[in-house]
Amino acid sequence: MQNQKEVIYVVRKNKQSRFDKRLILKVVSEIEKGLPRKEAIQTYGLSVPTLDSWMRNYGSQDYKENMKRRTYNSLLKRTVVAAIEQGRLTVKEAKIAHNIKTEKIIRSWIAQYKTEKVEICIEKPSVLAKDKKTKKDLEKEALLQALKEAELKIKALNTLIDVAEDQLKIDIRKKSGAKQS
Repeated sequence: MQNQKEVIYVVRKNKQSRFDKRLILKVVSEIEKGLPRKEAIQTYGLSVPTLDSWMRNYGSQDYKENMKRRTYNSLLKRTVVAAIEQGRLTVKEAKIAHNIKTEKIIRSWIAQYKTEKVEICIEKPSVLAKDKKTKKDLEKEALLQALKEAELKIKALNTLIDVAEDQLKIDIRKKSGAKQS
């Protein structure tokens, strides 16, 4: 039998008093070894902000690096969505190829860019309309052509902005809720 000492931690007198530093280090160590956060919170009677603070202040550098949220630029998002829509990649292949954490992230990008994309449905002309195009039909065709060109221009400008933001490392698009000068 090994001689194991059971460490007795100082008990907090009230909710404002501090936790024993040895207990903090023990909890952080257990979480880094794989203890689920929910279980640690229940076992040790902690709050989520307290545990987050401990992990931020006492966690190892490796743990902090693995927990960082990864950000993806718009150019990558558009590239991945385009590749999937064109059938060059599946969602799973895109996740692996571009080192994206989950497939859910990619699916949200697809949904986001589908709302941005407007499909134009051109009605088939009737048999009678083949002979003569009325003024209304000509206007309709001109409007549809103008709409196609405008959509193409918007797509080109969005791509240009994405590339500029990525290469120049500046935010060009106005963020929602931003103050106006």
